[in-house]
Amino acid sequence: PDFVTYVWFDALINYISFAGYRKTPDSPLPDFDTLWPADAHVIGKDILVPAHSIYWPCMLHAMGIPDEKMPTLLVHGFWNVKSSSGDEEKMSKTLGNIVDPAALAEKYGADLLRYYLVRDIHTGKDATFDSDRLVMLFNTELANDLGNLLNRSLNMTKRFLGATLTESSHDDDETKALRESLESATATYKTAMDNYDIAGALKAINSHVVHCNGFAQRNQPWELAKDESKADQLAAVLYHLCESCTHLSVLLSPVLPTAAGKIRSQLRFDPDATTMIADLKWGLLPSGHETGKPKPVFPRIDTSKED
Repeated sequence: PDFVTYVWFDALINYISFAGYRKTPDSPLPDFDTLWPADAHVIGKDILVPAHSIYWPCMLHAMGIPDEKMPTLLVHGFWNVKSSSGDEEKMSKTLGNIVDPAALAEKYGADLLRYYLVRDIHTGKDATFDSDRLVMLFNTELANDLGNLLNRSLNMTKRFLGATLTESSHDDDETKALRESLESATATYKTAMDNYDIAGALKAINSHVVHCNGFAQRNQPWELAKDESKADQLAAVLYHLCESCTHLSVLLSPVLPTAAGKIRSQLRFDPDATTMIADLKWGLLPSGHETGKPKPVFPRIDTSKED
């Protein structure tokens, strides 16, 4: 027991020593005060007790670190898999039932794998890996919903407005409701992210994507384009769709960095390097902004060809 305790203490002290705790003047380590207190300490639930919930806080107190500088323990669950008998069991190298993430990333792309892993597990709970569900989430939430929204918005903007968004005075209940939907989704997203609920943040994004697709169906820009007297309404509808896509690309960037970059590229939106999610506000695309050519960012996975 004494040896095990010593090993734990030796391992735990590395958490702050690498961050520069009591470093020597000539040390290449960072300045401790710039990295501590840590916002969160991410660990697995199988090593919560006693090391990280008892030994670790006691050690920090003994070093004189006050309560307000204690890191939050962010405890994640296990990824399970179904066994040959149909029962769920913990994914384990010992059992030989692991799923190779490198192979999945090569097959589907890193963005899709990242999306599935954080979309389908909730902090503190276990989840069951399911490759069929991975494909289903991609085809529905990304290809069908978000991808379709981006493609139709850019295509209609090019076809009906010559790819140029213009200022419009038209503002009815539909456009107001869309802005409210985006504002609500963004607020929910930020709260979820602050609480390490990435799955909840992605669901908030999905809710606005669904609202936008419904908005397009209800307003039917292809019909508005046939009536010159509806030109102002057409401009407002397409601006609201493209502006929403721009916001969504920024919100998705932590999870889908490559895909979000492609979306911004097609929208020809180049955010300032200092722009943060907290700074998002309506009007990212100015009047006269020219959008680019749409190209599928999320091509559907043909399940009939999947082994």
